[in-house]
Amino acid sequence: MHKLLRQIVKTGMLRSRPCPRRDRARDIHTSPPSLAEELGRALAVRHVDTGSCNGCELEIQALGNAIYNLAAIGVRLVASPRHADILLVTGPVARAMAAPLRATYDAVPAPKRVVALGDCACGCGVYSPNYATVGKVDDVIPVDVAIPGCPPPPETIREAFATLICR
Repeated sequence: MHKLLRQIVKTGMLRSRPCPRRDRARDIHTSPPSLAEELGRALAVRHVDTGSCNGCELEIQALGNAIYNLAAIGVRLVASPRHADILLVTGPVARAMAAPLRATYDAVPAPKRVVALGDCACGCGVYSPNYATVGKVDDVIPVDVAIPGCPPPPETIREAFATLICR
């Protein structure tokens, strides 16, 4: 135990790579303002499970540990969509969850982004469209970023959030 604690103290907190500098004069008319420019560096994320197998949720939980440390790049999970900047959706959209998903999307204040996490949210995955599902998240609400994988590893999710902040 003491050996592990010494290693943690010696290593310190790992930080993500800083956002690359962009030539603002060149990009100002070709791209919309980034989320960081509109909201600052701290982002609030509201997670909505629309019928997943909980594989993606386990990876989202891993983002809170000391290894991936999502809070270090300024991203935190919130309980209310009214406090959120990003809507993180996992799973194929079940028929019973289509209306609540739309209501949650409408409750998130502008500017807002939607992230579809996992193969199921991006294209129904193993839950091909059937009587119980409406389809992928993009069929119900507009998606800005899709993170494929079944489930995607925490590193990929963290990098996607860092890209969203810097973009």
